[in-house]
Amino acid sequence: MSHDIRILDAAAARAALPALTGILVDCVNGGASVGFMNPFGPSNAIPWWDGIIEEVEAGRTILFGALLDGEIVGTAQLIPATKPNQPHRADVSKLLVHSRARGRGIGAALMQSVEDEARRRGLRLLVLDTATGSDAERLYPRLEWERTGVIPDYALWPDGGLCDTTVFYKRL
Repeated sequence: MSHDIRILDAAAARAALPALTGILVDCVNGGASVGFMNPFGPSNAIPWWDGIIEEVEAGRTILFGALLDGEIVGTAQLIPATKPNQPHRADVSKLLVHSRARGRGIGAALMQSVEDEARRRGLRLLVLDTATGSDAERLYPRLEWERTGVIPDYALWPDGGLCDTTVFYKRL
């Protein structure tokens, strides 16, 4: 099995909407604190993805898709800062890998592609946050991201209960 990472334009993202929806539903139902609460299904995910596609179309978000044997199984977003005093930085958002595709280096490959594209665009600082104790929190230090600290009680887990978040940055 091989995987590759692609930047998805708005048309490609619309065509991939069923796969993108399945990834988000799988992650939320699997307990990922990525902004949504259970019960969560396609009727919740599709409008959110429609909004992301609008951001892609407007040029405010760069959407990455990870394909495994031709099927999109992971995604991440690069969101360049829009403030005049921050032209050098971007946020990384929603690194998501379907549970059936985990453990194959897809998250790391997505992050490498995000970093490569950020460099190509002249960005020098990336920032992200992730649920404390998550698989992603363990991934980022292996990719040489710097942990800045933990914000307690930042969000809720999808089934309830407070969740801390860990903030990371990386200079490119």
